[in-house]
Amino acid sequence: MANISYKHFTLGVEEEYMVIDPASRELKSHEQKIVQEGQKIIKDKVKAEMHQAVVEVGTDICQNIDEAFKDVALLRKTISGIADSLGFWMGASGTHPFSHWESQLITDHVRYNEIVNELQEAARSNLIFGLHVHVGMESREMANHIANSTRYFLPHIYALSTNSPFWEGRKTGYKSYRTKVFDKFPRTGIPEYFESIEAYENYVKLLVKTNCIDNAKKIWWDLRVHPFFNTVEFRICDVPLTVQETICIAALFQAICVKIYKLRSQNLNFMMYQRALINENKWRASRYGIDGHLIDFGKEEEVNTRVLIYELLDFIDDVVDQLGSRHATSYVSTMLENGTGADRQLRIFEQTGSLPAVVDYIHDQFLHGI
Repeated sequence: MANISYKHFTLGVEEEYMVIDPASRELKSHEQKIVQEGQKIIKDKVKAEMHQAVVEVGTDICQNIDEAFKDVALLRKTISGIADSLGFWMGASGTHPFSHWESQLITDHVRYNEIVNELQEAARSNLIFGLHVHVGMESREMANHIANSTRYFLPHIYALSTNSPFWEGRKTGYKSYRTKVFDKFPRTGIPEYFESIEAYENYVKLLVKTNCIDNAKKIWWDLRVHPFFNTVEFRICDVPLTVQETICIAALFQAICVKIYKLRSQNLNFMMYQRALINENKWRASRYGIDGHLIDFGKEEEVNTRVLIYELLDFIDDVVDQLGSRHATSYVSTMLENGTGADRQLRIFEQTGSLPAVVDYIHDQFLHGI
C-alpha cells in the first residue's frame, strides 16, 4: 500500500480574529480599516465579517502542514502589525470575555444585511470566532465518503480547540460557549450521513428550490463537503489562541481524512454513527473540554477524553510521516499538558479575578511562538 499518494490532501486554514480597543479591552469596530490595509499586502486573504469587530483571514492552498504554518503565522503577523499601526489589538478566542454584542456594529454588505434580515436576533448576537480547516479531495464522491466517516471524530478535536469559556462578562461553565451561541442558527451542528454525493446535492437543490437558502453556503454545519471547492471543510472548532494550536488541529483533520482514505483503498470502512450519538459527545466536549469523558460507542462506555485523544493519535500514526506532519500532531501532548485555550483563560481569571486581564492574555498569545 506504500504507493498511495496523499498529494491531493491539500490544506486551507481560515481564522476569525477579534479587534480589541487597547484602552477598554472591549471589542471595537475598525471600520474595515484593517481589512483595507491588509488587502494592499495580502490581497484577498483578509476579508470583512458580519460584525465589524471581526477580521477573517484565509491561507492559500497549502501543499503540506509546514506551508500552512508559515501562511497562518504570516497572516497573524501582518494583521497584528496593521492593527498596531491603527491603534488596535488583535486576539483569537472563540468569544470575547465581556463585550456585549448589542453594542457591536454590523458590516454594511448585501449578504450580511440579508442574513440579519432573515435571522434577526440570532444573527445580531452571533459574535463568535471560529477556525475552519479545508482538506482537499480528489473527487466529490470521496469527499462525501470522508465527511461521513470523519463526523465521529469531530467532538475529540473540538475538545482540544475549546477556547470560549466566557460570554458577556460571565463565566459560562462551558469550555466552549461559542457553539451554544451558534446553535441559534438553522442548519448548524453535526450533519447527517449522506449515502452518496448525489443525495447531498439533492438535499441542497431542494432547499434552494423551496427558498430555504439561496446557495449551499448557508449550510453552516460543523463539517461539510464544500459547495464550490473539492474540499471537506471542518467548521466545529473555536479559533485557538496560538498558531501552534491551529496547526496541530489542521494536521489532525488532514491525517484523519487520509487515514479514512487509506482504509477505503483497502476496502475497509470506519463505523458510521448516528448524528444523535455524536451529538452527545459534542455536548460533553463543549461543556468539559479535555477534562471530561466522551462515549466510546464501540465499547458502549464512557472513556476519559484524554485517553480517546491518544487513541486518535494511534489511529492516524501510520499516515502522519508520509504527510510530514508528525511534529504538528505531536503538539497534542503539549496541549493536553498546558490545557486548552479555555483552560488557560480560566486560569488567568482565577489568578487575577479580572476579565480585562484575560483579554490581555488573549492578546499576548496571538503572536506566541511566531
